[in-house]
Amino acid sequence: MLKRNPENQNAFTLVELIIVIAIVAILAGAIFVAIDPARRLHEARNARRWSAVNTILDAVKKFQTDNDGTHYDEIVNSNTDTNYVIGTDGSGCLGTCGSVPVDDECIDFLDMGAAYISVIPKDPKTGTESNTGYYFNRSSVAGFLVGACLPEGEGASGSGTPPTITVTR
Repeated sequence: MLKRNPENQNAFTLVELIIVIAIVAILAGAIFVAIDPARRLHEARNARRWSAVNTILDAVKKFQTDNDGTHYDEIVNSNTDTNYVIGTDGSGCLGTCGSVPVDDECIDFLDMGAAYISVIPKDPKTGTESNTGYYFNRSSVAGFLVGACLPEGEGASGSGTPPTITVTR
């Protein structure tokens, strides 16, 4: 009969390995649920929307400043207190901005010039060049407003009330 020498048993048993793998899997699952990657993606896209509305409004104000207070032609030709989807689509923008009522014509900032805005930002989820997913309003009282059409809820798994993403100057 062979005798086993206890000094030669340096390996883990199969049961020990299964227990360790199960514990690691349970911890990984708990961390994954706690992090909620879907929620983080919604928050990240909303952060990009905040950045985009600021970029657009900065370009409008910079153009106005550099041209001694004269507005960009598209702004001059727009009606006050009317929301316009920002994009290159000449018409067909009616009803394309979530719950925000918009005019049926888009407003195009692309020809403003690369010195002011080289690329018009697009909504990270639904934006295209013809309909960026952002809107513009020349207020008769409060200056200019730029907003996001379709912000996402930032609750668990992207649920909840979406934030209002607008900037006014």
